[in-house]
Amino acid sequence: MRFLRFACAAMLSAAPIVAEACDTALILTIDVSNSIDSAEYRLQTDGLADALQDPEIIDTMVSGGTTVAVVQWSGADRQTVSIPWTQVRTALDVQSLSDQARLMPRAFVLSDTAPAEAIYFSLKLFDQVPNCARRVIDVSGDGTPNGGTDVRAARNSAERAGVTINGIAIESMGLAITNFYRGAVITRNGFVMTARTHREYPRTIRAKILREISRIVG
Repeated sequence: MRFLRFACAAMLSAAPIVAEACDTALILTIDVSNSIDSAEYRLQTDGLADALQDPEIIDTMVSGGTTVAVVQWSGADRQTVSIPWTQVRTALDVQSLSDQARLMPRAFVLSDTAPAEAIYFSLKLFDQVPNCARRVIDVSGDGTPNGGTDVRAARNSAERAGVTINGIAIESMGLAITNFYRGAVITRNGFVMTARTHREYPRTIRAKILREISRIVG
């Protein structure tokens, strides 16, 4: 009997993080490369935290069965999980995610921009949530690559794996970053939204998360 209890405990500890079925596994990735100063980083984290306190997002996450993780990324060897997979069952789960996002320390400084490696890193994380019907990577950034490998190849890998990539392009002027995201980052079933400067990011991330978890694509 003692051996049986030990065997059961070992099996549970090796089980995937999400044991129950979920509708959407969403990875929110945040660009913390050299082009992001400390104030802009705070706008991103506070914007994410505020979005996760929106009543409509809370209701949709809870009712839809959403599992969320947050990744910070910059250069080719600079990616980390800042908030591990969290399955949302109640409004308190969303509040906990919001609190963690607001207090999240910056992972990297003075580093290049390598979105391809951020995508590859994120793709591996979905192995931990095999019961989720939809898998989505949310890529936010304010620049084009100056490091890492080919972004289109990473995007194509996501498409082959059945993963959707959406994007927020943070523009200072024009639509250069938006057009890059549209042409090289997002998948065919994904979408890109434009934030005019970092100050528009909070409003844009709210609209983007709501669109992602409400199953509206394209």
